[in-house]
Amino acid sequence: MRNQLLEHLAFLSELGVPGVSRDASWRRRTADGAEPDARSTLPAIREDLGDCTRCKLHKQGRRQIVFGVGSPTARLMFVGEAPGRDEDVQGIPFVGRAGQLLTKMIEAMGYSRDDVYIANVIKCRPPENRNPEADEVAACEPFLVRQVESIRPAVIVALGTFAAQALLKTQDPISRLRGRVYKYGGASLIPTFHPAFLLRSPDRKRDAWEDLKKAKALLEDGQ
Repeated sequence: MRNQLLEHLAFLSELGVPGVSRDASWRRRTADGAEPDARSTLPAIREDLGDCTRCKLHKQGRRQIVFGVGSPTARLMFVGEAPGRDEDVQGIPFVGRAGQLLTKMIEAMGYSRDDVYIANVIKCRPPENRNPEADEVAACEPFLVRQVESIRPAVIVALGTFAAQALLKTQDPISRLRGRVYKYGGASLIPTFHPAFLLRSPDRKRDAWEDLKKAKALLEDGQ
């Protein structure tokens, strides 16, 4: 798994994604607290994304790009799959019913949405909320990598099967992936169930809370 991740990061580096590094020190600020170079800031990444036409989703009914929201220096980052209808209308990730549950989950950890950063693997809503396709992931993923590099979180929570598979480069289902802590660059990555799944299967909320407690413990331990 580690070798696959390193090979993937090397490939992104060859594509010209700035700042991709195999060194765990990538997430640390400089000793004097300086921010990353201008190309690596979230506004610069959003500007580079532009009114994106890199994949077919821009022709399939998306209203707007849903980039991400939250603290640019968050120690905790949540990554979901793709925007839904409400997100496509408002331009903000996780604002529908699943987003309301995610907000409660974040607050149960002792944080607010302003304390964390929330993004998706895909920045445009797929038609009928279908799963993103490989070419769409390939077009969008470099921007997620740059977001992670800019924010430099200590912990990333992957919400649902698709986000976990995209970040970890695996085909394993979330039921097999959750319960463990992985590495993604310099961050600890914790897969858990997507809030939309928890709305359909409330009996799994206890499992999700156990995952979030792992994330909280890592943050409190100074991970």
